Amino acid sequence: MATSQRRKSTRIVFEKGIGVSIMGIDVTWRRDCSMEDVSQTGARLRIEDSIEGLNLKEFFHLLSATGLAYCRCELAWVNGDVIGAKFVTVSPFT
Repeated sequence: MATSQRRKSTRIVFEKGIGVSIMGIDVTWRRDCSMEDVSQTGARLRIEDSIEGLNLKEFFHLLSATGLAYCRCELAWVNGDVIGAKFVTVSPFT
C-alpha cells in the first residue's frame, strides 16, 4: 500500500494490476485496461489499446473484469497510455 502527501485518501497499489475496462457513457466504445492503483476518489489505469480519438473528457464507466461492478468516472489526467480516473460515484473497487 502506498500513499502520497498530496492525496486526500489512502491509495492501494496493485503489483500486477487488476483487469478492468472503461466504456464511454454512450456505450459507443470500450477499452481493456489494468487498474494499477485505486483509492476512495479515483484510480490509475493503464490502457491496453489506443485512446486516440476517444472523448475521455465526457463521463465514462469503469467496469470490473466481470462487468458486474462499475462506477461513473471523469478524466483527471493523461500521461501516455496511463490515465487518472476520478470517481463521480462511490467506488465499488475499494
